[in-house]
Amino acid sequence: MPFARLATATTPTCHIGLGLAAVGRPGYINLGRERDLPEARSVEALRNRTHELLDAAYAQGVRYFDAARSYGLSEEFLADWLRTRPDIDDVVIGSKWGYTYTADWRTDAEEHEVKDHSVTTYERQRAETADLLGDRLDLYQIHSVTPDSPALSDKELHAKLAEAAAKGLTIGFSTSGPAQADAIRAALAVTVDGEPLFRTVQATYNALETSAAPALAEAHDAGLTVIVKEAMANGRLAGPQAPEAVRAIAEAAELGADAVSLALILRQPWAGVVLSGAATVNQLVSNLHAAVVDLDDEQVARLSALAEEPGAYWERRGQLPWH
Repeated sequence: MPFARLATATTPTCHIGLGLAAVGRPGYINLGRERDLPEARSVEALRNRTHELLDAAYAQGVRYFDAARSYGLSEEFLADWLRTRPDIDDVVIGSKWGYTYTADWRTDAEEHEVKDHSVTTYERQRAETADLLGDRLDLYQIHSVTPDSPALSDKELHAKLAEAAAKGLTIGFSTSGPAQADAIRAALAVTVDGEPLFRTVQATYNALETSAAPALAEAHDAGLTVIVKEAMANGRLAGPQAPEAVRAIAEAAELGADAVSLALILRQPWAGVVLSGAATVNQLVSNLHAAVVDLDDEQVARLSALAEEPGAYWERRGQLPWH
């Protein structure tokens, strides 16, 4: 397991990772994005921003970086950064397959990504990822598994993934939607030759969406590394958009709402890595303060009261515009 490397790390930020969804492509659904990125979002502008973030994250002790085939050119940007820093050999690199980026570097595209969990898509995207990241890739995840995903029942796909695992690649999956818990439990039951196929799970969990927590605890107990994504609820838990309870606790701690929101997740015993989705270095630095936030029981109770019904949460997320 590549995440075993993090067990020996001594920096408090080693269990915070950097996800590249917000900077690998010009359009995404995060709130405040029009302020976070340069007005001219050229390939080179976002490549430079990605490298700035990777440099800052590494310098502050972050050791997991997360990309995907559908995050525009995130894999290319990450591969470029790794090539120019050959001395960096203590990071864990993850990517995902299953969505194809289709926006052609536009923010006004009718469709930004297309989902397909077939063997054909896996083989094509695995080759594309290999061309960019080569043997630096540690973890390959099925992107956004839901209970009805064919990836949960396709034996041919499972055999292909098991073959990659036998060659040293860790196989995981991510989930989305109001039935994340069902998808996680179904994935835990997938085996090849009697052995569990998946070694990691990446799921949405935050103060507003807590429904996957019991299933994530089960995954952790089964030996999987749990990666938490969308800790900021696509910006709803950061800055002035954050609920009053989050802002009040943050003000008392003299930190940002984002740090408080991340700290709530870091205290979960099953959370192995919690992703920052920062788009600026200042956001990243603020996020990393989460590692030193000490929430008391009363504050945790106030934050826990913010949880929404999963269907309502995901309906609102689905209405967020691509900026």
